[in-house]
Amino acid sequence: MKVLFTFPVKDYLIEDLQHDFSNVDFVFSNIKDEEALKNAEIIVTYGEDITTETLNKASSLKWLMVASAGLEKMPLQEIGERGIFLTNVKGIHKTPMAESVMAHILALKRSVPWIYQQNSWSRKSGSTELRGSTAIIIGPGAIGGEIGRLLQAFGVHTIGCNRSGKASSHMNEMISFENLSEKLPLADLVISVLPSTNETKGLLTYEHFVQMKETAIFMNFGRGDVIIEEELIQAMSEHQIEYAVLDVFETEPLTDGHPFWTMDNVIVSPHVSSHSSEYVPRALEIFKHNLSEWIKKTTNFQNVIDTEKGY
Repeated sequence: MKVLFTFPVKDYLIEDLQHDFSNVDFVFSNIKDEEALKNAEIIVTYGEDITTETLNKASSLKWLMVASAGLEKMPLQEIGERGIFLTNVKGIHKTPMAESVMAHILALKRSVPWIYQQNSWSRKSGSTELRGSTAIIIGPGAIGGEIGRLLQAFGVHTIGCNRSGKASSHMNEMISFENLSEKLPLADLVISVLPSTNETKGLLTYEHFVQMKETAIFMNFGRGDVIIEEELIQAMSEHQIEYAVLDVFETEPLTDGHPFWTMDNVIVSPHVSSHSSEYVPRALEIFKHNLSEWIKKTTNFQNVIDTEKGY
C-alpha cells in the first residue's frame, strides 16, 4: 500500500508513522511527483493541490485524507463520481482558533493595541469588560463550541446560531439562521465560524450590520464568502459597528490595495488563526486512526465527508 503525503512532515512524525505502520510505503513528496501520484492508494494533502487534472493522473487513488477542515476549493463532484473515500481533520482547529478569537477580543476590550502604541504617559485607555456581554456564535460546532466554553468562563452569555436551531454545547440558548436578525441588536460580539456551503454563502448582509450595536465587534474566522465584502466595506465605512476582525476573505491572499488594510476599524489577520505547532501532530492522530481502520477493513472512521453536502 502506497501513501503519498503532499506536504512536509517533520522527521520525528515520519518515524512514528513508519514505526506504527511498517507495512505501508509512505512517500513524502508533492503533487507534481507523477509516479508517486499514479501509484498512491491514499493521498494525504491540505486539499488545495487536488484538481480534476490531479485526479485523472491518480489512477490508483481510493482515499483522500485532507489535513484541513475546508473543502470548498476541491473538485468534490469528481471525487464523489469516482467513489473516492474522503476524510478531513475537522475538530483539530478548535484550540488554536478559540485562543486566537479570545486573544483578539481581550486585546480590544482591554485596549492592548492602544497600550502597545503609547509613547507618553496617558491613562485614558477606554477599556471595557467582557463579563456581562452577549455573544452570537454563528456555526457552533467543534470550534464554535470551544469559543463558547471560553467565553462562558469570562461570564459571557452565548447564543448559538445554526441552520436548525438545535442545541449545541456551551451555548446558553440557540437560534436558527432565520431568527438571527431578532438577536443581533442584543449582541456585543458576533462571531462566524461557518464553513463554506451553498447555505452559508452570502448569509450575512449589510442589513445585518445595521441591526448590530454601534459598539459591536464582528469576527469572521470561518470562510470569507459568508458575506459579500463590498457590503462589509460599506458597513465599516459607515461605522455601523465598532470593529471587524477578519481572518478569512473572499479572495486570498488579500490584495495590497484592498480597503481593509487602511480601515482603522478593521483588523486583518492573514488566515493564521488555526496555526499551531500542534497542528500536524493532531492531524496525524486522526489519520493514524483511520489508516488502522482502512487496513483492518473496518468502518469506525473519523470525519468522513459527504461529497454532495461538502461536510
